[in-house]
Amino acid sequence: MEASTVSEPPLPSLQLQSSWLEVFPSEKVELRYKSILTITAAAQMISGSYSCKGQHKTSSVGTLSSSSLKVTVYQNTPKATLSQSPNFNKMFPGEQINFTCLVDVASGWEYQWYHNGTKIQALDTYTIASIDHSNSGEYFCKAKRGRGQFYTEQSETTSVQVSDPPTPSLKLLSPWLDVFKGESVHFSCEVSESDWTYSWYKNLHKIEDLEDDESSHNLTSVTQTDRGDYACRAHLEDRGVTSGLSNTATVKVYENTPEPTLSKVPDFTPMYAGETVTFTCTVKMSTDWIYQWYENGENIPSATGKTFSLPLSLSNGGNYSCKATRGETTSTSQSAKIQLDVHEIPVPHLKTMTQWLDVFPTESVKLSCVMLPGSGWIFTWYKAGEEVKADDAVSFDPDGSILSISSASAKHEGPYKCKGHLKDRSVSSNTASELTLTVYAKMPSVVLTQDPEYKVMFPGESVSFSCHINVSSGWEFFYNNLKRLSHAGIKYSINSTRPSDKGSYTCQVKRGRNQVFFSNPSQAILLDVKEEHPKPVMSQEPKADKLYVGESVSLDCKVEISSGWEYLWSKDGVALPHRSRTFKIHDANSSVNGSYECTAKREKSAYRTQPSDRRSLQISEIPVPQLKHGWLDVFPSESVRLSCGMEEGISDWTYTWYKDKQKVQADDTLSFDSDARTLSISSAAAKHAGRYSCSGKLKSRPVYSTNSSERTLSVYDTKPRVTLMQEPEYDVMHTWDSVSFSCHINNSSGWEYLWYKDGTPLPLQSGHNYNISSVATKDTGSYTCQVKRGVGVILQSQQSQAVKLDILERPKATILLLTDWSEVFATDSLVLRCEVQASEDKWNYTWFREGNQINEPTSEKHVVTPQNDPKQSLYQCQGIRTGQPSYSKFSDSFKTKNLLLKRRVLLSISGCLFFGLIAVLLGCIVLRFIRKPAVDDDKPEEENLFLTMAQLKDRSDAPDPMVEYLTDEGLNALPKEADENGTLPITTEEGQALTTMSDDTEENKGGLVSFKQ
Repeated sequence: MEASTVSEPPLPSLQLQSSWLEVFPSEKVELRYKSILTITAAAQMISGSYSCKGQHKTSSVGTLSSSSLKVTVYQNTPKATLSQSPNFNKMFPGEQINFTCLVDVASGWEYQWYHNGTKIQALDTYTIASIDHSNSGEYFCKAKRGRGQFYTEQSETTSVQVSDPPTPSLKLLSPWLDVFKGESVHFSCEVSESDWTYSWYKNLHKIEDLEDDESSHNLTSVTQTDRGDYACRAHLEDRGVTSGLSNTATVKVYENTPEPTLSKVPDFTPMYAGETVTFTCTVKMSTDWIYQWYENGENIPSATGKTFSLPLSLSNGGNYSCKATRGETTSTSQSAKIQLDVHEIPVPHLKTMTQWLDVFPTESVKLSCVMLPGSGWIFTWYKAGEEVKADDAVSFDPDGSILSISSASAKHEGPYKCKGHLKDRSVSSNTASELTLTVYAKMPSVVLTQDPEYKVMFPGESVSFSCHINVSSGWEFFYNNLKRLSHAGIKYSINSTRPSDKGSYTCQVKRGRNQVFFSNPSQAILLDVKEEHPKPVMSQEPKADKLYVGESVSLDCKVEISSGWEYLWSKDGVALPHRSRTFKIHDANSSVNGSYECTAKREKSAYRTQPSDRRSLQISEIPVPQLKHGWLDVFPSESVRLSCGMEEGISDWTYTWYKDKQKVQADDTLSFDSDARTLSISSAAAKHAGRYSCSGKLKSRPVYSTNSSERTLSVYDTKPRVTLMQEPEYDVMHTWDSVSFSCHINNSSGWEYLWYKDGTPLPLQSGHNYNISSVATKDTGSYTCQVKRGVGVILQSQQSQAVKLDILERPKATILLLTDWSEVFATDSLVLRCEVQASEDKWNYTWFREGNQINEPTSEKHVVTPQNDPKQSLYQCQGIRTGQPSYSKFSDSFKTKNLLLKRRVLLSISGCLFFGLIAVLLGCIVLRFIRKPAVDDDKPEEENLFLTMAQLKDRSDAPDPMVEYLTDEGLNALPKEADENGTLPITTEEGQALTTMSDDTEENKGGLVSFKQ
């Protein structure tokens, strides 16, 4: 028996399966020995040292504990730390910057970087080798580890600002950039930040002999070599940053000092006391000059500016000059001298240029203001202390020296003064002594009178005109009649008027010589001298050709020209005791009928006119109006029009209407036109029935007629009824039939008939009938009718009952050929049969030859023979019957030919061909047996029994078996008929085949065709 071995239990080895023993909440730690222990870091209490030991599966033997592994659980999520190097607040383009991200606990971190919230690729260090403006912004980082992607908190944000280096500012410390030889110029270069050093440039080239850190640059005792453009740059030595060039300053160096230029404003000669003069000393080179002024060679201590202003008095006349200095070393020469003359201001003189200072309205006035001595003056005028302004009556010459009043009025009256001013200068004179202008309140009044005052004179009468003026004196009188008259006194007389004296007379006055003032013309007096003898005009009131009994009439006699007339009247040549212009007749009757005439004479002379034209006065009886109407029996809601009028002058009257002797008043259904000539009832009702009459009144005068005769208006209780009838009364008709519809109404008249088919209106028909002379299938439909009448308000009946009409296509007849092939040798005729297609009705038939009816009993068959149709005519047939339809359409035309003769000819040709072939065949067999053979050279040329068509045509002796047979007239006509009519009208197949054979024969000119082709 073998001895057993006792061993120590194995020592387990605990291994870390995950990556870390230092973990954070939610991370896991995996430990392995034989099996895996997963620890989830849920809380800090899970931290500690972990070990394991084994236990035998079948015994109680256990191992020792393994070595321990310490697990650390951090309570909080770590936060990344971001650092920057270099750590400047502001970076400049081209510099390098480094960022470092660090998590100071645990290990195994992988870092992530962010710029302005956008993730960027980097390791734990992020370097920008050459920074630019696009790198400005906010930076932060965070870390992650493990397959579960555990993330730290993100770091604090670091802001990076990338800016261009500051541009230095070049400043001038000395007064001037444009200098003279020996003067100094001083510059400084500045930036807004410290720690910068500077370098200087002239004309873009660095000035090498200066220290780099100097912020100022001085030019002492300048020469021409120092002129140019100066600038500077700034530098950060420790960071290698250089700014751009500063602004430039241009130094100008003048060789010689300039000569000043002296000017004077205003530059007038002479100057007047009270004016102010300003001298200006100008040095065209450089700036900042200090000036010295001289009067008559003596320095003016108080004047040191570029300009020198001096209020003038008479003592300021003399010579003036200047010079300029700056600094301690620079001074110009003295300017050229300017002579200044100072005078006292003169006083103007006022005088009148017209002959008087007392004027009338519209007269002109001229005043002048003169300044002695001197020129260039403009003048201002004053009236009663107020400045005079130009207006539509007041004007001035260009310098204002002359005041002109073109048309004086009261507002121009008063004392006038004037005052002078030098143009464009502040020089004003004292006012001149005044002149007073007097203006009368109104124009002088001129009045013209005539004696006698007749507007129309007649040859030989005398007349005189007088001109009167009510104010002033020294007037000159003159008269006008289209042209100025030679007379110049107060009175102008015409002793004996003539037609040449007529016209418009005025008078006028004037005064003055150089500037003549005319008064307004007097009122015009129109004098008319008539050469012809005047004739009075008689008028009548009322102005009517026809007057009626009971009216008042007034006759008026008037001489259209002149005045002062007395009138004489006569009737039928007998003088009437009446002297006034108007002759009145009251309550006229037939006794005043007659011819009236009047004559006029002057009141102050025996001058008489011609007699007036005669006027006939005729008094008539008042007419009676007539009542007119349309229809007087109407239906409810129908309109009615009654008219009332006189036989003559119908539009001269207005009318009044009566119903049953009572005056008719307008209401909602009854109205009148403007003269009530027409009475209109828009919708008749039972209340409108009655006896109507009318009377008239003359529009222009109170003349009334008696009533017209009465007319009775009847109103039915119901609307009209319409009945539609058809003739003939067939429900079904056929094309070509005629049909007539009639529309009947039971009462009244004046109807207009409306027709409808299937509810669609048909064209208007005159009368109550609607006729269709030849119906077609399109006329199938349902027919109704309706009536209406009226103009404004239409009365329309209900539609009638519907009448339905069906139109069928009329059947057509057809001709058939009944003669067959088997009958060719037994008969010499053709049998034609007529039948109506698709009809089972019994028909009789009528036959037509060449459009004419054949006078034979009606039959469905017709026999054609050479005797009854030698000319081969066109045949038609038509079916007739007693029912509907009573006749059919005509058949198509059928043309006969000599069909029997053609069939026999063709059959004979066929027989000849058959027996000819048999004979030829037998002949060939006999010759073959009875004829001796011969040597080939001695053999006669064997005759070719079967010739081609071309050979037959070349031989003149070739027999034509058809020539001797086809000699009759019918056969000779066959080809011609075929050419004229085309193929034969044969309906059977045998006939068609025969026609084809005949055509082939024709093509070969009637001869037989050989077997050899």
